[in-house]
Amino acid sequence: MAGIALTQLDKRYGDGTHAVEGLDLEISDGEFLVLVGPSGCGKTTALRMIAGLEEISSGKVEIGGTVVNDLPARDRDVAMVFQSYALYPHLNVYDNISFGLTLRKLDKGEIDRRVREVARVLDLHEHLERKPKNLSGGQRQRVAMGRAIVREPQAFLMDEPLSNLDAKLRMQMRAEIARIQRDLNVTTVYVTHDQTEAMTLGDRVAVMKRGVLQQVGPPQELYDRPVNLFVAGFIGSPGMNLVSATLRSTEYGQYSVEVGDQRLVLPDGLLARRPALAAYDGREIVLGIRPEDMEDAALDGAVEGAVLGSSADLVEAMGSDVMVHFPVEARPVVTDDTVELARDAGEPVGSRGVGSTVLVGRFSPRTRIFEGQQIEVRVDTARLQFFDHQTGTAIWNR
Repeated sequence: MAGIALTQLDKRYGDGTHAVEGLDLEISDGEFLVLVGPSGCGKTTALRMIAGLEEISSGKVEIGGTVVNDLPARDRDVAMVFQSYALYPHLNVYDNISFGLTLRKLDKGEIDRRVREVARVLDLHEHLERKPKNLSGGQRQRVAMGRAIVREPQAFLMDEPLSNLDAKLRMQMRAEIARIQRDLNVTTVYVTHDQTEAMTLGDRVAVMKRGVLQQVGPPQELYDRPVNLFVAGFIGSPGMNLVSATLRSTEYGQYSVEVGDQRLVLPDGLLARRPALAAYDGREIVLGIRPEDMEDAALDGAVEGAVLGSSADLVEAMGSDVMVHFPVEARPVVTDDTVELARDAGEPVGSRGVGSTVLVGRFSPRTRIFEGQQIEVRVDTARLQFFDHQTGTAIWNR
């Protein structure tokens, strides 16, 4: 096992595309790090540079303290699991898993020991004689993982390994991958476009946008303290609601945010946690509200100063919760970050027009709201997020 260090890693293509720019990352021995971001953000390119499958334009890759820039992929002692299973259809499970060891001419007894141990870990011991065509998608993915695990490499590199599976199987395989990585304690770099995978699997998550690292940290830190609009909108499902607002103070030292012609009063002590907010008094900011930080005010009573009035545009009953879409008369946030998020999601920016923004709330299943109904939405104002409208950076202490 070994840690991985990336120092000012760059990848430029001949057509001028800057796929990865100045990437600095240290991945500890035994850590599970997830690289996440929209399609084309450079995460797979970074992984392929670690693996030796992509030439490095500049910078440095170290594995186990050794610079491997000039080492061919076969000599880097890392194992890669691809999006496609890449199994040999004419070989059975045993021979697929053992293929790399056979090429390395290991002793047959050692090969057998490793294959059967891996098959036990992956619950494939009853399928060793079967061909890939006779396996389910999840079983094929486990065989592909087994082929990587059996090599006992210094690190695992996984490139969207679950993207070909259906939703239920993806959830099962996420749990399997987490268990296996924990049991083996092998350094793992995992690339995904699915931020739910990132949040549930990673010890740390690194968010990328257009080849540039935006933030890296434990999943909960990215959720609670996103550094900018892009991370705020990308992490979370659905993503954070972002709306233009104005910060106002009163002569009594109380602060509120104006969302169109409505007002949310900020709780006492909020500025102690975010002292830089005071400099934005009277200025336009971006207000961030997580869907799960809103609720139907009719269920538990309206709290004065913490309610938005609207009408329900769309109500989606999900069983465990109800997603309610409702407009507020405030300008949508259109920045480089939000345009990138909308493009990735295949959604228009500010779809209701220049003066209105649709918010999404995750309500209790006890709610009885119907489409077209006038509603009051209680907002947990202690959990609001604030961003600079010009730079998109979070407002904390600067």
